[in-house]
Amino acid sequence: MSAHSLPDSAAVWHNLEVDKSIELLSSNADTGLSPQEVQQRLQKYGPNELEETGGRSAWEILVDQFKNIMLLMLIAVAIVSGVLDLLAWQAGELKPGEVPFKDTIAILAIVILNGILGYVQESRAEKALAALKKLASPNVRVIRDGKPMEVVAKDLVPGDVMLLEAGVHISADGRLLEASNLQVRESALTGEAEAVVKQAEITLPDETGLGDRINLVFQGTEVVQGRAKVLVTNTGMQTELGKIAAMLQAVENEPTPLQQRMTQLGNVLVTGSLVLVAIVVALGLWRGGNLQELLQVSLSMAVAVVPEGLPAVITVTLALGTQRMVRHNALIRKLPAVETLGSVTTICSDKTGTLTQNKMVVQSVYTAADGKSFRVTGEGYAPTGEFKLQEATVEPQDHPELQALLVACAVCNDSVLQQEKGQWTILGDPTEGALVTLAGKGGIEKDQWDSKLPRVGEFPFSSERKRMSVITKVEQVETGVSPITDVDPTIAHLVNSEGYLMFTKGSPELILARCTHIFVGNGTVPLSQQQRDQILAENDRMASKGLRVLGFAYRPLLEVPPEGSEETYEQDLVWLGLVGMLDAPRPEVRAAVQECREAGIRPIMITGDHQLTARAIATDLGIANEGDRALTGQDLQRMSDQDLEQNVDLVSIYARVAPEHKLRIVQALQRRGRFVAMTGDGVNDAPALKQADIGIAMGITGTDVSKEASDMVLLDDNFATIVAATKEGRVVYTNIRRFIKYILGSNIGEVLTIAAAPILGLGGVPLTPLQILWMNLVTDGLPALALAVEPPEPDVMKRPPFSPRESIFARGLGSYMIRIGIIFAIISIILMQWAYYHVQTVQAPGLDPQRWKTMVFTALCLAQMGHAIAIRSNSRLTIEMNPLSNPYVLGSVILTTILQLMLVYVPPLRAFFGTHVLSLSELGVCLGFSALMFLWIEGEKIFFRLIGKKTV
Repeated sequence: MSAHSLPDSAAVWHNLEVDKSIELLSSNADTGLSPQEVQQRLQKYGPNELEETGGRSAWEILVDQFKNIMLLMLIAVAIVSGVLDLLAWQAGELKPGEVPFKDTIAILAIVILNGILGYVQESRAEKALAALKKLASPNVRVIRDGKPMEVVAKDLVPGDVMLLEAGVHISADGRLLEASNLQVRESALTGEAEAVVKQAEITLPDETGLGDRINLVFQGTEVVQGRAKVLVTNTGMQTELGKIAAMLQAVENEPTPLQQRMTQLGNVLVTGSLVLVAIVVALGLWRGGNLQELLQVSLSMAVAVVPEGLPAVITVTLALGTQRMVRHNALIRKLPAVETLGSVTTICSDKTGTLTQNKMVVQSVYTAADGKSFRVTGEGYAPTGEFKLQEATVEPQDHPELQALLVACAVCNDSVLQQEKGQWTILGDPTEGALVTLAGKGGIEKDQWDSKLPRVGEFPFSSERKRMSVITKVEQVETGVSPITDVDPTIAHLVNSEGYLMFTKGSPELILARCTHIFVGNGTVPLSQQQRDQILAENDRMASKGLRVLGFAYRPLLEVPPEGSEETYEQDLVWLGLVGMLDAPRPEVRAAVQECREAGIRPIMITGDHQLTARAIATDLGIANEGDRALTGQDLQRMSDQDLEQNVDLVSIYARVAPEHKLRIVQALQRRGRFVAMTGDGVNDAPALKQADIGIAMGITGTDVSKEASDMVLLDDNFATIVAATKEGRVVYTNIRRFIKYILGSNIGEVLTIAAAPILGLGGVPLTPLQILWMNLVTDGLPALALAVEPPEPDVMKRPPFSPRESIFARGLGSYMIRIGIIFAIISIILMQWAYYHVQTVQAPGLDPQRWKTMVFTALCLAQMGHAIAIRSNSRLTIEMNPLSNPYVLGSVILTTILQLMLVYVPPLRAFFGTHVLSLSELGVCLGFSALMFLWIEGEKIFFRLIGKKTV
């Protein structure tokens, strides 16, 4: 068969016999490929590396920032203002000492600042693919032309024969040809921490899930034990890792709800501003006004309508939110994610380490003597807990069968329990660690028993045998001595007259089949069929609860068995009991799930683990109810996208899922209008993390790939942290709405006030663009920042999430801004009218007749101070609130008031901003009119309270 007739990457390799796989790839298990064949296949398949599609360049990201409609309008305003300043400068109309083009320079500075802020937020290049590439090993051992050699990983081709050994990172997908005690850690790909035992001489059904394909190996995984010879089946983008890279790059970045709302806000503001400008210019010209003056009015209105300080305030608010979240162990990688969290309706969570402790914990122990089932308490690897029999606490010493089983757990074990800085940890396999911990809870310490029963031989675990045995020597025992008086009483009744003990553990069914007796009390009795049936029924009961079950037995020996004699000696065993263990749920997660429910957020478990285990954990935590439907990866494989979309709101448990399944689940939820947060730690989670509205990576167990694809990283890998971060997101969104109300209410008032001046025939523009920029950036900006740290309301997690697709003006915010803006304008226009005629009649020496403009400017700024104090709460009066609950508001109001007065009374600032000195009586009038704004908003609260209407 030629290289060009090779099967495509869709071949179901796990369903093929070894010989058939070699035949399809025209290879040879002993000699591999020839150099000529390698070159042909390199040309056909290309190098064994992940391909990267082009993203946006830094320049494109920068240019995109200036496509914002509000910034485009400000750029147009700056150009027109510059032209008018140039004409005035050429005509000699500038006042002595007046700085030319200062409005133009100030506006352009704001445009550039906002562009830089946007660029900084978006310019973080996606590094997920780069992290994926790190998983590929640079060199690999192969057989070519009958000789073993080392080649660069990117030169691997389908048909190559790879040689694997412990510690090697696998460089391509392949079919096992030979395997010797091979175990591969596939957590990077499947998310499951336990190493997978591989077998070569086996074929599997077509629909076998990725995590169960034990006759295949995959690129990016690691050999932890054993050796193997592998036929390369897929390379580059055709590997499972490559498929993940393709999915990752196919996921498009959607704008966040906040970005969508800001776009909507900009469109409405600019459109409304242009309409108002057109009306004012048309009316002005109809009344015979001067075109240049009308253009100045239009420029001021355009500057007034754009909330120039809003992007900076939002950025700072989100940044403060990220700092608070870090204190809750949530690290935000992308600023908009802070607000987006507040809109989450569905949390798709992995199981291992997030909902659970990622520590195997024994939950149940069963000894067949009288059918005793002991429940075991305790958490993690700490050797502290109780044994309960029908809810009564018992001592293992009072139950010989239980104590003998605990000795077997400690001795037939290769793990070590240790304590570091107050934390109990395990060196070795988590399953064996759970057994050592169980023994410790019963007072059986492994170190001591390793001395009492030193190991002199073993039959190691293998996937074919599904069991392991250790042979121990009983100290101070001589063959033929009976009764035994110098042996620990715990094991004296196990030994009889022999000097060695063999302990065996493994698959309960297989161990039980090799047992002829059962340990009862202080001796052994023949194992009856009824007892066998009871043990198997208990095994099924434990497994149905999602427990991983191991069986234990022992046999006294006269001698150390020779190597390779396991089939002879692992017979005629004495049954000890069953041990059922589980990766136990985190204790704080139940309360977090309940809080999710109360907050209208639906938790879903998506895991690579077995269905029974997933169901047991989900039911225990309240994620699902007894009898709820669960879907497996095989179920998803058979379902169309439409079928999945119809079922996705009914299923809370997904088990044995592959990478593409996670992505499909997230997409189906999104098509149903759900706003999805997705957690994950493996490479396989990266596409779904990127697709989700909020991608959440694990900080402890997470791969670099998952972290780079995420919006948020859990520093403690804890589901409860997600709930705390969601609460913070809701607080941030509420505060963003609060200061948008605050800023835009005044902006509408400014626009209407400026528009009224030429219509009323007052002559001149009451506010220059520079003064408006000062208001929008300083007198509005500082209190807005203070409002951004307003503490959360008591019911923040007692209500459903607000729709992520709701308008920025939803729930009365739009009507509030218009209503307050009109009141703002009415107060300012009355003041402006009075001030204009007041300065015409009161020609005080040393006071400029144009000071009416400064009175309007000052009153508008001071009115915003009262607005800031009143808007802290939608319903509570200011006197009902503790001013120290947010001291920043009061501080910002005092500071801004001082700064505003400096513009009026400090000569250099007065000259630059074009203001005029006010008399104390005129300043008092400004303060009086300003106070009306505060009184109006407080009056609204009283009115709405009386009619029982809830305000936004």
